[in-house]
Amino acid sequence: MTAPTSPRIEQHPDIMALRAHSEETTALPAAQAVEALALLCGVYLAASPWIVGFNGVSTLTANNLITGIAFALLVGGFGSAYERTHSMSWAALGVGVWTIISPWVVAGHSFGTAANVSNVIVGAVCCVTALALAGMGVNRARTRR
Repeated sequence: MTAPTSPRIEQHPDIMALRAHSEETTALPAAQAVEALALLCGVYLAASPWIVGFNGVSTLTANNLITGIAFALLVGGFGSAYERTHSMSWAALGVGVWTIISPWVVAGHSFGTAANVSNVIVGAVCCVTALALAGMGVNRARTRR
């Protein structure tokens, strides 16, 4: 006598519905635009010391390079595996907030106006895109009720 086999977790109806909804969400043009904008924010943040011209300030340069790469990698996962990564958009929000306050926190240096303005603007856009990505997950939870 053989033991009854249970279906694999990937075949569970809730998991299948979640994946289908995640695919629908990431296929929307608005979702793709938000993800692209977030990815561009990360790339700009990483390159901003050389674009804006404050690459002589090594602490903020290193901070923006590391933070920009981290943000780009973080939001880059949303398109390919949104069902598993959308909750990480809150971490992206934290990176955006850090980007805004980092010129005043990093090593206590006084940076030029261009560095401050660049970080505040790109940090605010990072926060908005992270909130938009998080909102997609919240909308999914509301529609399932």
